[in-house]
Amino acid sequence: MLRTLVCLILVAASLGIRAAEPPAPPADDGHGWKLISGELIQKLLQDGKKIGYPGQTTGLAVDRTTGDLYLVVPDQGVWKSSDRGQTFARVDGGAITGRCETGYTINADPNGKRLAFFMLDGKCAMTLDAGATWLPFTSVGRNWDFAAVDWATDKPQAIFAALHESGGQLMATADAGKTWTKLDKDLKYTTVGVIDATTFLTTRGEGILRSTDAGKTWTKVSDLQPVGQLMQNFAGKAWWLGKDAMLISRDKGVTWEKWGAPLEACGWGPWFGKDEKQVMVAGKKGFMETTDGGQTWKVAAPLPAIKGFDANRSGWFLNLGWDPKSDTFYACKMGAGAYRFERK
Repeated sequence: MLRTLVCLILVAASLGIRAAEPPAPPADDGHGWKLISGELIQKLLQDGKKIGYPGQTTGLAVDRTTGDLYLVVPDQGVWKSSDRGQTFARVDGGAITGRCETGYTINADPNGKRLAFFMLDGKCAMTLDAGATWLPFTSVGRNWDFAAVDWATDKPQAIFAALHESGGQLMATADAGKTWTKLDKDLKYTTVGVIDATTFLTTRGEGILRSTDAGKTWTKVSDLQPVGQLMQNFAGKAWWLGKDAMLISRDKGVTWEKWGAPLEACGWGPWFGKDEKQVMVAGKKGFMETTDGGQTWKVAAPLPAIKGFDANRSGWFLNLGWDPKSDTFYACKMGAGAYRFERK
């Protein structure tokens, strides 16, 4: 049987027969989501480029200040679009390879232009000028699931990261990813946050832990429970998706409170609009928005009605983004196409 199979493979190769390409993603979901990655993927394949595992696209992020979309193709880097996904141009110059495993692999500074890519099974790097130049990170193992960057400074040096398939190993760098230091290790660590170069935040599932020595020691500061894998800094506050509400701190993570009305558990976000009163998150109900400082939350857009584009595993595999300038939503799943939804 094995000899027969080998012979068939050799015959197929001699005749120039290639294995069938995986089926193309659907062009739309029938509910407003439109495929935007089709032409890009087709062009890469026609040019003989090898798209890495698991194919198609793997992650995206939006610059809220410009509306620029950044899309990752496995082992083919970062592609930028300034026209809502109509055209793309590669901008990483080979600095980025591998794939995005979680919805927080890409850490975009809410204040614009700066993004860090914490790739799995590939090269990682950060851009401080919207993709014009790149600062590479030293690889560690298979690299990262998600990480927080000290966006409080012009030239970030501190990064707090979760190592992939490591038993919950947390690591940090004080030199922009050139060298890494092991911190605590526990499978219960599921989130990261950075206030400044020495103030880190995390949880082991029983409230919020705060460190003022870059993760060497930890103190519990709140019983409130964050669930988002990344804490965000915006408008002088720290923001974190909580178990049943948005959580905020006004004093660099020393104290925490629930912000606004109760919010059904979400796993993606927050993203910020024109100001801190307009906030977007996402979960099983789709994209949820407040425009009144959290007093009310409403469904702003559904998730794509496409197989696999669900929110059953919080923060993983599915990548989501929102452009508040054009009110456009984006979604891609690891190994699937990238889609756009325009709110009417």
